[in-house]
Amino acid sequence: MENFCVTAMESGERLDVLLSAHYEDLSRSFFQGLIRDGLVTVNEKTAKPGQKLSEADLICVDFPPDQDLDVSPENIPLDILYEDEDLIIVNKPKGMVVHPAPGHYSGTLVNALLYHCKNSLSGINGVLRPGIVHRIDRDTTGSLVICKNDFAHRAVAAQLKEHSITRKYRAIVHGQLMEDGTVRSTIGRHPQRRKEMAVNVPNGKDAVTHYHVLEQFPSYTYIECQLETGRTHQIRVHMKSIGHPILGDPLYGPAKCPFPELQGQTLHAMTLGLIHPRTGEYLEVVAPLPDYFQMLLKQLKKPI
Repeated sequence: MENFCVTAMESGERLDVLLSAHYEDLSRSFFQGLIRDGLVTVNEKTAKPGQKLSEADLICVDFPPDQDLDVSPENIPLDILYEDEDLIIVNKPKGMVVHPAPGHYSGTLVNALLYHCKNSLSGINGVLRPGIVHRIDRDTTGSLVICKNDFAHRAVAAQLKEHSITRKYRAIVHGQLMEDGTVRSTIGRHPQRRKEMAVNVPNGKDAVTHYHVLEQFPSYTYIECQLETGRTHQIRVHMKSIGHPILGDPLYGPAKCPFPELQGQTLHAMTLGLIHPRTGEYLEVVAPLPDYFQMLLKQLKKPI
């Protein structure tokens, strides 16, 4: 059972909409089902999905047990950058969710991995996230390491905790960045907009992003970002915080994208490097820029 109170900014919102915003991995339709089954209460009373909420309303959610059997292998092609008996590193495409969540059990990277790897995935993170030791957003592309056994999982997780894994991203941001820099802040859940993260919020965690200018355009800058930490939406939040949100970002960028054909942020996890858990040697892979990203760069280079 989980509960929280409605804030002043959330007052007037529909119950099902607020819940899907509060729990970003779960869909609105999933919560509509829970509400109809009587598993969600408002001020200790059953409610309807469209009920309008008021400030200080107490919402309680009784989540059902995970539906383990609904996570099935699916023959979805994988762009494999590296693979051995311990690890598989894939180039995740835009639009693919990393792992299933209640109400959303198909078409994810985990479904594809279950088909490709059969029973060879670590079990530390449970049946919904087999092998998953870190993640990137649905519309972020690029390198992602998956562990095939618990030995590899523990070793890679330790490197993530120590911030020793090399993670370099490519991005296009609004405005002209004139020089390289570093953003240091804390990052935590936005106090009103629950789908968003924000800098310098209470109980936030330390976050550090280094950025390097690769190329400047009249209204945009092509950059490389290197993570010291790995907070949710870190690069997206940090670039917004210095006035240079990522082009195409639906959460942190301008309301109207100047390139309507874009589907989400122009952010690509290009380089991933780590110490191999079994050999002890440094392993690094590079995920090529996706076609949409390359085409956009060519478009930006054309004379106005």
